[in-house]
Amino acid sequence: MPNNSKSFAPLTILGLMSGTSLDGLDLALCDFWKDGNRFHYNIIKTQTFPYDENLSRKLRNLYTGSALYFCEVEVEFSNFTAQCVNQFLENEKKKPHYVASHGHTVFHQPEKGLTKQIGSGAILAAKTRISTICDFRTTDVALGGQGAPLVPIGDALLFSKYDACLNLGGISNISKHINNETTAHDISLCNIPLNYLAEQLGFHYDKNGELAKKGNINFDLLMDFNTNDYFINNNAKTLGFEFFANYFQPLLDSFNIVVEDKLRTVCEHIALQIAHNINDLQTVLVTGGGAKNKFLIELIKEKTETQLIIPDEQIIDFKEAMIFAFLGYLRVHKEHNCLQSVTDAVKNSCGGGIFTC
Repeated sequence: MPNNSKSFAPLTILGLMSGTSLDGLDLALCDFWKDGNRFHYNIIKTQTFPYDENLSRKLRNLYTGSALYFCEVEVEFSNFTAQCVNQFLENEKKKPHYVASHGHTVFHQPEKGLTKQIGSGAILAAKTRISTICDFRTTDVALGGQGAPLVPIGDALLFSKYDACLNLGGISNISKHINNETTAHDISLCNIPLNYLAEQLGFHYDKNGELAKKGNINFDLLMDFNTNDYFINNNAKTLGFEFFANYFQPLLDSFNIVVEDKLRTVCEHIALQIAHNINDLQTVLVTGGGAKNKFLIELIKEKTETQLIIPDEQIIDFKEAMIFAFLGYLRVHKEHNCLQSVTDAVKNSCGGGIFTC
């Protein structure tokens, strides 16, 4: 954790986040400052730039392509990101001191010492004329950690009044703050399979869970989900898109049942796994696109007495982008922005490379 006695200069930082659900690129322009022992933030402006179908398809299937194709798509994605930043800031009076970019995760296999988020800091810095911080995960992986989740240090320092912060994005993950220690892990897939199934019915996503609500649970499929090694291995920490592509999707496709039943079964699986992870807590802040899935939230509430706090829409949609801006803030001040207690690395670290132009 940062040195409580140390002073930190206030900075304005633009955080960028591209999640595994492929909804688009989230931007959050924020001020950060430290008053005594507490960090504070102010969100100035937020916006999501949706991916067009062409870029979305390329990102979704990039893990199967050649090395040359991978590099070509990274350049395309980086140029798109730079265009979004420039458009976002075009009429904004307050300019950021830095851009802090998560990039887009293509490969995440920390057990092999491997994680890759595309998004060139050099291209971003060159085309926006703003110093850019990126590549937040690789230092932790090099130190034997999982390289994820990274958000928990922001949860601990900016949202400490809650027992935990639950993010319902493409993957559901949680960070807990108990006895001054922060721990975190991915819980299950979330919007990745839900969006995959909704698209089979002609929708980008299942609004409010209305499609899932029409379906019935298939208990054989539910059993197959819940007995996967990830959910019974107490040492398991993180999930990547590969888990969906190599296990979850083939399993879904192998069941000859209507899509609504698959959606209902996936929602039941997600809710069971989340309830199992929060039953010992009192208050949990819920963000990410899944926080708007009313049916999924109802299912979770049915299975736990823990109080779920749904914040305003800006925090729901942009909390991760805001926290990546905060990770950049810590990086600039050369403070730890990745926690050993979360990733199982050999020590806390300060991750992120800084590109200037």
